[in-house]
Amino acid sequence: MPSSTALPPSPRRMGRVNWRGGWELYMKEVRRFMKVYLQTVAAPIVTTLLFLAIFALALGRQVPQSYGVSFIEFLAPGLVIMAMVQNAFANTSSSMVISKVQGNIVDILMPPLSASELTAAYALGGTTRGIVVGIATTAAMAFFVTIHVHDVFYIVYHGVMASLMLSLLGLVGGIWADKFDHIAAVTNFVVTPLSFLSGTFYTIDRLPENLQFLAHINPFFYMIDGFRYGFIGHDDALPLTGLAVVAATNAVLLAVTYAMFKTGYKLKA
Repeated sequence: MPSSTALPPSPRRMGRVNWRGGWELYMKEVRRFMKVYLQTVAAPIVTTLLFLAIFALALGRQVPQSYGVSFIEFLAPGLVIMAMVQNAFANTSSSMVISKVQGNIVDILMPPLSASELTAAYALGGTTRGIVVGIATTAAMAFFVTIHVHDVFYIVYHGVMASLMLSLLGLVGGIWADKFDHIAAVTNFVVTPLSFLSGTFYTIDRLPENLQFLAHINPFFYMIDGFRYGFIGHDDALPLTGLAVVAATNAVLLAVTYAMFKTGYKLKA
């Protein structure tokens, strides 16, 4: 019988967007944090509830009502979004730094994925972790605090956009960092101060007048203020201003992240 010659496999045809590749990279990021959910989802819930318990025991009855709700009810949305953004940042920054340190970043750069597809997949993976943590933390907190819902749109918008903001910032930091110490510095000297000093635990009018302007140039303030507005119906800034500032900040971070992937900054030898 004549021997048959096997034809070589034909290359996969893709359109202008590699949807399959982008989806698989996104799912890799989701599976990565869900596989260790006790660390990535359960631990933030416990930490947030500890913050709530400490403030409730130390200040709960001493601080007057804020915007017609108790201090604990005012505090709860700030704690939730703080957990969301910190975990969104941790997801992308750790993923990028680990890939660079271990040397397997080449497994991401070699496949036919464009800079925009890499940016979208990583950023949405971190955003997903932030949203999952936010939903789980809110559900756990509802057993101890009355959760008000004033405007669902502002809750969803600021929850998603805040998670996306810190997810993109984590990518920028992870690409820039050469080792874990560098990304720890970004966390300790940028993310934590900006999230703690942006109205998470207090209203902005408690700041001295000559320092209040610092809060109004901090994008973290607008995402926390808008998220809280969605729950209790009161804010320290105009709601539309918060929508615009958060969107503009995300646009800038998106452009920076895309440029880093496009040029191979600190990614390609």
